[in-house]
Amino acid sequence: MGILIGLAIFFSILLVLVVLAQNSKGGGLTSQFGGSGASNLIGVKKTGDLLERLTWGFAVAVMVLSLSTSLVGKSTTASPASEIIENAQGQQTTAPAVDLPAATESDSTK
Repeated sequence: MGILIGLAIFFSILLVLVVLAQNSKGGGLTSQFGGSGASNLIGVKKTGDLLERLTWGFAVAVMVLSLSTSLVGKSTTASPASEIIENAQGQQTTAPAVDLPAATESDSTK
């Protein structure tokens, strides 16, 4: 389970970096830090397509890893709620019965 969480964190960081590198209305970080050289090398349209595909791929990977982590976590550990219910049922069957005195008329008029 630790491996799945580690991979999810890794892909999340890559997703953030890819989103920041994309060309937005303001030019994006690609043009700010010399990314335009990479765009010229493989073409502006190709860079946009690559970054878009990477964004979708990392987003899907994070989602799948998150869901698989929750499924793996449920099967390996018992939930605290079930432990509380089991303890309550155990106490319920072992608790002695308590007889309460019946209320009389004089008690109810006070």
